[in-house]
Amino acid sequence: MNCRHNDELEHFVTEAKKVTVKGKVASYIPALAEQSGDDLSVAVYYTDGTCLSAGDVKEVFTLQSISKVLALALVLMEHGPEKVFHFVGKEPTGDPFNSIIKLETVNPGKPLNPMINAGALVVTSMMKGSTSSERIGRLLEFVRALANNRSISVCKKVAESEFQTSMVNRAMCYYMKEHGIFQAEVEDVMDLYTKQCAIEMNSLDLAKIGCVFALNGKHPETGEQLIPKDIARICKTFMVTCGMYNASGEFAIKIGIPAKSGVSGGIMGLVPYSFGIGIFGPALDEKGNSIAGIRLLELLSENYSLSIF
Repeated sequence: MNCRHNDELEHFVTEAKKVTVKGKVASYIPALAEQSGDDLSVAVYYTDGTCLSAGDVKEVFTLQSISKVLALALVLMEHGPEKVFHFVGKEPTGDPFNSIIKLETVNPGKPLNPMINAGALVVTSMMKGSTSSERIGRLLEFVRALANNRSISVCKKVAESEFQTSMVNRAMCYYMKEHGIFQAEVEDVMDLYTKQCAIEMNSLDLAKIGCVFALNGKHPETGEQLIPKDIARICKTFMVTCGMYNASGEFAIKIGIPAKSGVSGGIMGLVPYSFGIGIFGPALDEKGNSIAGIRLLELLSENYSLSIF
């Protein structure tokens, strides 16, 4: 599937790129520090199967926290919402994505939502399968179906880099284990979680997955219902309330669409029943969101009245 280059979109990309000088590429995961902060690409995938793009949409990047939405959808399908939300809450935190403080102070041991690291680790620990490789295989199959792209895989270099440096995530797992919320083997889950975050794709793949959510779980190309409507709705709601880390409230006011970011610089967004958006811009703001990606979405939202509110 080719994405048609669009001059109007290119104009907005050029405009948004001006803010990349204020951002920084994520360096706490060594393999991500090698990305170029000047990059910015976007694909807009419409529900009728047409697609517009600007920038280098073929460039691949790892999902990082965007994978939290996809893992949540899969685990909700495997266990049902009642069981999942017994272990993970549904409320925004207002804290950074890797903060441990609310685990101690609010409902001890139970993470507030699945979009922060503590909650995502619990969700990942619930994935079905008897081995870590079987679980990542299940998730990869699901992600490939969502993007309708069989070639999507895990970037081993980034996964290894994250596995070696994820000490705070390990600490959270052990803390939650103490409270009976986290019940799996910590190192097994760390292996799975770092691979989940290192699933690699391009902006077009990401836009297509966004479009699946825009269509309440139905694939725009195959017509297959990949995610039940109610689960797609739950995921979109989390994207609005918690998807942009502790900038989610401001993002909802300024831009007003369901979106999820990752520290590699990816953003998956969507406008219900219209299109999915995939963005890649590795320079991040202080909250961990793509600085040019957010500026681009601001420009698009202002010009095309994208807000769902």
